[in-house]
Amino acid sequence: MAGAGKGMDKLIILDRDGVINEDSDAYVKSLDEWIPIPGSIEAIARLSKAGWLVAVATNQSGLARGFFDHDDLQLMHDALQQRVAGQGGRVDLIRFCPHGPDDLCDCRKPRSGLFRQIAEHFCLPLEGVPVVGDSLRDLEAGVAVGCEPFLVRTGKGSQTELKALPDGTRIFDNLAAVADHLLDN
Repeated sequence: MAGAGKGMDKLIILDRDGVINEDSDAYVKSLDEWIPIPGSIEAIARLSKAGWLVAVATNQSGLARGFFDHDDLQLMHDALQQRVAGQGGRVDLIRFCPHGPDDLCDCRKPRSGLFRQIAEHFCLPLEGVPVVGDSLRDLEAGVAVGCEPFLVRTGKGSQTELKALPDGTRIFDNLAAVADHLLDN
């Protein structure tokens, strides 16, 4: 953890499917199906190199549904981290919910358990932390703990844009555009 003052790290929380990689209604079940959205890997690396802590918070109910196992998920997350590292950046933390929609867990978005885990890990408050998602539940989970909502039009984002969004939601074409905005301001 960086110290106080000028080198203070900023935190950003990203959804995975539809923000970093292509989404699928049939679930992203294997490394072969995990396809980065153009510009997303570079965007994460640019944020990381500029001093941002990058965390991923992702619902992965395909685990509970038996569509893939923890090893498959780990291969996808390893690939994400390797690709970002190949661009000179890093993903600092990945937290996922392995439960199905009926499991009544605290971690499945729109609940905020994953966000609290991330805050605890970094010992950082979440007030004003950008949360980037393509679905309403991503934004709702972040807003519930004080995050600033950023919607991307990739994944399910174009459909989500038509819904009633949390107050103050900023809308961008993709993660690269979010990174441009954050790095310019």
